[in-house]
Amino acid sequence: MKKTISVLAAILLVFGLAACGNKEGQEAKDDAPTTQSGSAREEEKAKDSGDQSGTPDPASDTPEAAEDDASSVEAGRTEQDGGTLVVYFSATGTTKGVAEKIAAITGADLYEIKAEQEYSDADLNWNDSGSRTTKEQNDESARPAIGSDAVSLDGYTTIYIGYPIWWGIEPRIMDTFVESYSFDGITMIPFCTSGSSGIGRSGRNLADNAGSGNWLDGKRFGAGASEDDVRSWIESLQ
Repeated sequence: MKKTISVLAAILLVFGLAACGNKEGQEAKDDAPTTQSGSAREEEKAKDSGDQSGTPDPASDTPEAAEDDASSVEAGRTEQDGGTLVVYFSATGTTKGVAEKIAAITGADLYEIKAEQEYSDADLNWNDSGSRTTKEQNDESARPAIGSDAVSLDGYTTIYIGYPIWWGIEPRIMDTFVESYSFDGITMIPFCTSGSSGIGRSGRNLADNAGSGNWLDGKRFGAGASEDDVRSWIESLQ
C-alpha cells in the first residue's frame, strides 16, 4: 500500500513540474512581442524626432518658415552653408519667386524685406499720380520703414539683393535697407524683376547709397524666369 502511494506521489510530482515548465515557457513567449514592439516604438520615435540622424525637420527649413520669422535666417545658418544670403523685397510675389530659385540653386539663406506699412493695390497703382508709390518714387529722400526684423550679416561673403523695378529704378525701401548696414568685405549682386524695363541705374543707386561692399553688375528677370535661366546667370558670375 505504501509502495503504491509512493508511486502515485512520484507521478503527480513529475506532472506538476512539467506543467510549471510549460507555463513559464508560455509566459516568456508572450512577453517577447510586447518587448519587441516597445523597442520598435522607441526606435520609430527617435527616427521621427531626428534624434538618430540629427537631421532637422524639413518643414522647419521651408521658405515660409524663413519669411514668418526673419531671425530664422541666423538660426538656420551653419558653417557648412557657405556664407551666401539672398535679400529681397517683393510686393506682388514676382521677385520672391526669383529669390527662392537663387537660394535653392546656391544653398543660400533667404531674408525678406517687409514694409512696416504693407503696400496695398491702391498704393501700387502707377497710373495714380497720388498713389503712395508714385509719391515715394518721385521723392529721392523717401525712405519707407522696414517692418521685418534686422538681419545679422556676420559670416556672409556674398549677398544677392533683389527687388522689382518701380518707375525705372529700385523701390525706395531698398535704399532704406542698404543705408542701414555695412557691406564691407561682401560681394553684392543685384537682381530685379520687371515687365519690360531693364535694371537701369538701380544697381548703381544701391551701391552709391550703401557706400560699402563690392557691387557687381545686376540682372533683370521677367515674371516667367525659369530655374535654368537663373542657373545660367549664376554660373556666368563664376
